[in-house]
Amino acid sequence: MAIVAESAMTGSYDPFAVAQSVVIAVAASFAALDLAGRITAARGRARQWWGASGAVAMGIGIWSMHFTGMVAFRLPIPVGYYWPTVLLSLLIAIVASGLALYVVSRKTMPAMSALAGGIAMGGGIAILHYVCMAAMRMAADTYYSPYLVALSVLFAIGFSLTALWLGFFFRGDPEGRGWEKIGAAVIMGAAICTMHYTGMAAASYVPSSITPVLTHAVTVSSLGRVGVTVVTLVILGQAMLMSSADRRFSRQALELALTEARAELARVARVAMLGEMATSIAHEISQPLVAVTTSASSSLRWLARQPPNLDEALAAAEETVREANRASAVISKIRALLKKEPPRAEQLEIKDVIQQVLELARRELARARITVRTELDPEAPALIGDRVQLQQVILNLILNAIDALVAVNDEPRMLVIRSARAEEGVLVQIQDFGKGIDARETEKIFEPFFTTKPWGIGLGLSVSRSIIEAHGGQLWVTPGSPRGSVFQFLLPKART
Repeated sequence: MAIVAESAMTGSYDPFAVAQSVVIAVAASFAALDLAGRITAARGRARQWWGASGAVAMGIGIWSMHFTGMVAFRLPIPVGYYWPTVLLSLLIAIVASGLALYVVSRKTMPAMSALAGGIAMGGGIAILHYVCMAAMRMAADTYYSPYLVALSVLFAIGFSLTALWLGFFFRGDPEGRGWEKIGAAVIMGAAICTMHYTGMAAASYVPSSITPVLTHAVTVSSLGRVGVTVVTLVILGQAMLMSSADRRFSRQALELALTEARAELARVARVAMLGEMATSIAHEISQPLVAVTTSASSSLRWLARQPPNLDEALAAAEETVREANRASAVISKIRALLKKEPPRAEQLEIKDVIQQVLELARRELARARITVRTELDPEAPALIGDRVQLQQVILNLILNAIDALVAVNDEPRMLVIRSARAEEGVLVQIQDFGKGIDARETEKIFEPFFTTKPWGIGLGLSVSRSIIEAHGGQLWVTPGSPRGSVFQFLLPKART
């Protein structure tokens, strides 16, 4: 080895080419972190497509870094590169990248799997490096320091383990971690460069009198090296751009699905709420139907007289029509609440919505012997919202107030409903004088499936809050005075 060291040629590095290799390494690392998240999120054929395209893009990036780093090394003799071997090194880089992306995209990454993946990936990168060096064609013999070769392989495995851990950590595309992701890419890029230049330092080149075989060998000019860098960065940029676009589309699809799920949940909550009112609804419908039957029978009797009493028969027929319309109105209100349709924004007055709900809940309030006092501001501004959804919120709050008042067994029972102008829009308050809510539960009661009722399902208040927030407002609860609770929500006024 001493003879080799004495006769070895002295090489140097083009600093611009070295900088190019570092930029490529960092870009390839960032693309790898980005693509790992897309592969994890994808399913079916899309997952296979992202895995294959990610392996190609990442493999090209790693190979380009190594090849650019090699071309950056200058010897005092001409150097060519046997392109079939260079192509083989590119294939090795793609396979190693595919393996790495497969490991980090799995549901879990146990220690043994990570170790095996690190060894396989690190070994692949080391093989890529030394295969790429074997492509060199020149009038010199290459000798390697076994210690530096071993060190470069250890670096490759150690840095691959680090890359796998970082890729697994960042694969979920965590929000607000852009700078952390860039920092991780810089660390990975520096690690790749350290391994490469350690491997380059392991080689010594001794002049040889044997003329090299230059068949299928190519030389790489400075312009060619820049071209390789530009093409690589374009490929990596396109991969990251596609990843960003796919992430945005996936987020929009998720938001749409979430909106649809919330709408369906609101409908289910309405059905459950009306199920609790089944007795009251049946009474509301049966009353006008009984009146229809009675009035129609009276009309027939007046017409059967000799002579027929047309005036009385006409009055009875008119009463029949009125009661039939009343029954139809009740059914229409219930159908509107049960209907499965997208929210419909319209301009409305909150006092009208409150009065419509009170009419629907009239029987429940009467059965519980609850007196309702309304303080509705006629000057409150108009709102833009979905009438049915706002009716659902108010009806749910009224039914909760009825349960709270009945639970204390005190009489007289009072429910106060207010609407008033606010700086931001309209404030609605529904105050009961029941047992109140434990201070520790003032936020819990708005969580899905949390309920204090033995028969409840815990959706009413959760859905109500989501409806109010979808209208740009807020829903909260405060202790009543002297007791009970005040549920209130604030809605923005319609823009004129």
